Amino acid sequence: MSGWMAVVMLAAQAMPPDVVKHAQAGMAAQKEGRYGDAVREFTRVAELAPGLAAAFVNLGNAHMLNGDHAAAVAPLRRSLELNPALIGAAQMLGVALLTSGHAAEAIPHLERTGTTGPLGIALYQAGRLPEAIARLSAALAAQPDDPDLLYYLGRASGQLSKSSYDALQASDPGSARALQLDGETHVALRKLPEAEKAYLAALRLRPATPGVRLLLGEVYATQGEWEKAAAEFKAESRVRPGDAESAYRLGHALLELGRVKEARTELTRAAGLARGMPETLYDLGKAASLDGDAAAAVRHWEELLGVEKQSALALQAYFGLAAMYRKLGQGAKADAALVEYRRLKAPRAP
Repeated sequence: MSGWMAVVMLAAQAMPPDVVKHAQAGMAAQKEGRYGDAVREFTRVAELAPGLAAAFVNLGNAHMLNGDHAAAVAPLRRSLELNPALIGAAQMLGVALLTSGHAAEAIPHLERTGTTGPLGIALYQAGRLPEAIARLSAALAAQPDDPDLLYYLGRASGQLSKSSYDALQASDPGSARALQLDGETHVALRKLPEAEKAYLAALRLRPATPGVRLLLGEVYATQGEWEKAAAEFKAESRVRPGDAESAYRLGHALLELGRVKEARTELTRAAGLARGMPETLYDLGKAASLDGDAAAAVRHWEELLGVEKQSALALQAYFGLAAMYRKLGQGAKADAALVEYRRLKAPRAP
C-alpha cells in the first residue's frame, strides 16, 4: 500500500471473474513488493473494468510504488473523472504531479486534501515563497526532522530574503537599512573594518535604527574591543529595553571587562526577558562565581544543564560546578560533575 494513504480498494460489487483474478493478483504482487507485476495486473483490471474508479486508483498507486510518478498521473486523473469524491486519489495525484515536475498543477489537489508538506514544496517550486514558507513551517512543526522540509524551507526563506534585500537595494540604496545590509554582507565575508564603516554610516543617517548598534557591537566584540562593544550594546539596550539579546550581549561584554556586578545585573535582566537561554545561564554562573557567590553559580549552571547536557557550554558548566560544589563542601557532587566533564571532553569515535 502507498505510504501516502490507504489505497482505495476495488468496489464491493459483482465483477467478472477475470477482473477479480487480476485484482487479487495485483494486490498480492504489491504486498510482496513486486510492483512491476502489480502494474501489469492493475492495468489489466482497468482494461476489463474501465468504469471502475478504484481500478485506476490502484493502478496509479502501483505506478507510484514502482517509482514512476509520471505514469501514475493518467490513471489517477481518470479515477477522479469517474468519481471526483475520491480524496485519496486527489492526494496521490497531487504528489504524482509534484514529483514529476508539474508543481503548479499539483497545488489545487494538495490544497484540497490538506497535504501540508508536499503543498509547501509545490508552492516553493511555483515561486509562491511567502505561502510556501507558511506551509513548510506548519509541516515542520509535525515533522521537525524531515530533511526535505528542512531543505525546502531553507531554500524558500533564503530566496525570499534575497528578493527582499534586492528590492531594498534597488529602491533606496543610500538608506540606513541598505547600509545595514551592506554591513551584514561584509561581516559574512569577514571584512570587519568595512562592516564597521557601513554600520556607522547607517547610524549617522538614522541614529535610532533598531538593531544596528547591536550589530556594530558584535563587530567590536569579535575584534576584542570590549569597551566599544559594551558602549554599543548599552545604547541598543536603551533603545530596546525589552530585547533579551541586547541585555545578554551587554552583560557578556561587562563580564569580559571584569565589571562583574554590573554584568550580573544585565545578565539577570536578560534571563528575565528570555528564560532558559543557555548562554545567559552560563555567563550568570560565571559572574556569580567571580563574585564569590557559589550557591548562585551552582543554581545557574544546574539550570543550564536542565536545558542542554551535551554542548560545549555544558562541558564548561560541569567544570565550573565541580569547583563550586567543592567550595560548598559537596564532594560527591563535585566528583560526579568531574566525571561528566571528562565524559564530554573525551574524544568520540567517528
